Amino acid sequence: MRGKDLIGRPWPAFLSVRLFTLAMVAFSWRGVCASLSTADLHKRFEIIAKAAKGRVGVSVDLLETKERTALNGQERFPMQSVYKLPIGMAVLRRVDEGALKLEQPIRVTTNDFVTQMQHSPVRDAHPFGAELSVGNLLRQMISESDGTACDVLLRLVDGPASVDAFLRGLGLTNVIVATTEKKMGQDELAQYQNWATPEGLTQLLRMLHEGRGLSFRSREMLLRFLTETPTGPRRIRGLLPEGTLVAHKTGSSRTIDGLTRATNDIGLVTLPDGRHVAMAIFVSDSEADEVTRETVIARISRAAWDYWAGETP
Repeated sequence: MRGKDLIGRPWPAFLSVRLFTLAMVAFSWRGVCASLSTADLHKRFEIIAKAAKGRVGVSVDLLETKERTALNGQERFPMQSVYKLPIGMAVLRRVDEGALKLEQPIRVTTNDFVTQMQHSPVRDAHPFGAELSVGNLLRQMISESDGTACDVLLRLVDGPASVDAFLRGLGLTNVIVATTEKKMGQDELAQYQNWATPEGLTQLLRMLHEGRGLSFRSREMLLRFLTETPTGPRRIRGLLPEGTLVAHKTGSSRTIDGLTRATNDIGLVTLPDGRHVAMAIFVSDSEADEVTRETVIARISRAAWDYWAGETP
């Protein structure tokens, strides 16, 4: 039976056949999507990871249903600047408790500066030191990934051991904060002291999403800083549809003698239907170039998006 147009006239026969064909294709694709499993997604991750020429760790978790999959999800990877997220959460816990105030001025001296090889807009803008608020330092650490701001805030919360204790209080034993940015800049191998498993970090992202350990105000501030960051545009965000909301934190090491120890990105990605995917993607000890490493992260992110958003891979 032929269909009709908007004013009731019969469609031409060829158009009816074309529309029927398109409908069958759409129906068939929905069937394919329904038949895919997280095992298929895991296999896709394995294929993508081969290009990294190093270790790749992945954990992705659909927060509303707790459906998840991982690749080397329980292995340890150096976090690099990803560790600024748990540090930021520990700082905001102190703010919630009243031990710190966001407007509180903090003196930053030249002794606080990380090495010249490390990223620090605070150091570059204030070569003789400055007085900056806790809130300013927090934004610089999270959004700009500033190493100096990170070490100053670490000092304010009584050092890495205090952040580690905060994480243990949340029930996390697979995210470890053990040393400072400056020490990582002075010793290439020190970065392995600040390690996490991909699954540990998606657990932390779930806690952030659910507001565990932080007040509503602190959670919203941290998510805003994570969303406004200009870092890593070609990683988790790289192949996602334009306008996708991504709250994320990158981590990167230098490349020495052709080896890059850390190219990372973790974040919360909002799907078109409002659900959220927590992602932690690590490329470690890699001999691939930067474009390849970042493309691996972007393709893994897109594969997870396609799986849960139901779009064609």
